[in-house]
Amino acid sequence: MTQERTGVATLKGNPITLVGPELKVGDQAPDFILSKNLLEEVTLKDYSGKIKLISVVPSLDTGVCDAQTRRFNSEAAELGDEVTILTVSVDLPFAQERWCGAAGIDRVITLSDYKTNAFGEAYGVLIKEFKLDMRSIFVLDKDDKITYVEYLSEMAEHPNYEAAIAAVKTLL
Repeated sequence: MTQERTGVATLKGNPITLVGPELKVGDQAPDFILSKNLLEEVTLKDYSGKIKLISVVPSLDTGVCDAQTRRFNSEAAELGDEVTILTVSVDLPFAQERWCGAAGIDRVITLSDYKTNAFGEAYGVLIKEFKLDMRSIFVLDKDDKITYVEYLSEMAEHPNYEAAIAAVKTLL
């Protein structure tokens, strides 16, 4: 039976249900299969040996998600080649590609959870009511251990960018 968490998140003050476990610092990150494009899938192992910042957004076509992805794209240059920044949403891969092209996003890798929502369930961010992934941040070390996690309690708010970047920098 899949775990459901209530009372932990809202959308503009309205309660939403998150499906999956609440991951914590020290946990081993669950593997995932996400769509890189319509034909190509990737797993966590495709980024092995790298520090990973996983930025989860409900949809790139909304203001906060747009700003969040642009912010991490601009930070990526300063973090160097040891760090991979993945943005995960349920947007279709060609919508992600269109958005990235229009926004000039070239350092963040966008991945889609649209096929199965398995990433959302494994990371405890799937919003039951909308089948979108809740805004959250995960930082994984080179061995895929979670060193930082932020589950936002309000979907319309920004994550703590500075804390997430600082968590990455401690691993460099």
